[in-house]
Amino acid sequence: MDLFFLLSKGFWVLANPGNLLILILVIALFKGWRALSSAVAFCLLLITFYPVGDLLLQPLEKRFAPPQVLPDEIAGIIVLGGAEEAELSSIWKQPQFNMAAERDMLMLPLMQRYTDVPVILTGGSGSVRKPEFRGADVQQTWLQQQQLDKQVIFERDSRNTFENAIYSQGVLPPGADYADPRGWLLVTSAFHMPRSVGIFRGQGWHVIPYPVDYYSKPAGLNSWRADLGRNLYELSIGVREWIGLGAYYVTDKTDELFPSANLDISLNE
Repeated sequence: MDLFFLLSKGFWVLANPGNLLILILVIALFKGWRALSSAVAFCLLLITFYPVGDLLLQPLEKRFAPPQVLPDEIAGIIVLGGAEEAELSSIWKQPQFNMAAERDMLMLPLMQRYTDVPVILTGGSGSVRKPEFRGADVQQTWLQQQQLDKQVIFERDSRNTFENAIYSQGVLPPGADYADPRGWLLVTSAFHMPRSVGIFRGQGWHVIPYPVDYYSKPAGLNSWRADLGRNLYELSIGVREWIGLGAYYVTDKTDELFPSANLDISLNE
C-alpha cells in the first residue's frame, strides 16, 4: 500500500471539518481557552444555518458544463466509481448506492446511444481497513441483473482518481486508444470533475467532461437552512476536493492546479 494513499487517508481524518472542529473544541475546553471554544461554537452555529459549502462547491461544479450536444462518435465512456456502497451491498445482498448514484444512472442512456463503444466502470476500494469491498463489483452485480453488463469493462483495483486513470489504460480492449481524438466521455460528480480532468489529461487521455451529481446552489442571503448534517457534509465535500486539487498538483499527479475548461476536442454536431 503506497505512502500517498495512506497519508491522504490519515490526513483527512484530521482535516475533515466536522472532526477538526470537534477536536479543536475539546482541546479548547480542556485548556480553558474560552475565546477559541467560543469561535468554534460560532462556526458550528454558522454551519448549522448557512450552507457554507456552496462557496467552495460552486466554482468546482461550474468549471465544466455537460455537453449541450453529444458527439456523433466517441472513443468510449469512462464512469468513475464512488456511487456504490460496497460494504452495505455485501451485508444486505443487494446493490446499494449513495447520493452520487447519478454517475451510474447515466450509464444506461449513454449505452443506449453508443452501443458499439467500450464502457469502463473504474472503482475499487478507497478503504484502508476493508479493501475487499469494491465499488465496481456492486455495479457489475446491478448491471448483470439488468442483463446490461456485456458492454462494460469493470476495473476494480483503483483506490483513487489517479489510479482510475492509470488502471483504466490497462483494461482497454484491443484496438481502443485512450488518446483517440474522438474523445472519451468522462462521467463523474460535478465537484470532482476538475481534478478528474486534470489527472486523466496528465495521463494522456482525451476526455470529454460529462459532470453529474450537483450539490450547490448560488450562495446568497436567502440560502440559509437549519440543517447542520447536510451543511457540514457539503462543506466536507468542498474542503476535501480543494485539498485534493492542491495535493495532486504538488505531487505531480496533475499538471494543472485548477484545470481549464478549454478543451482541444471539437465535438461533432
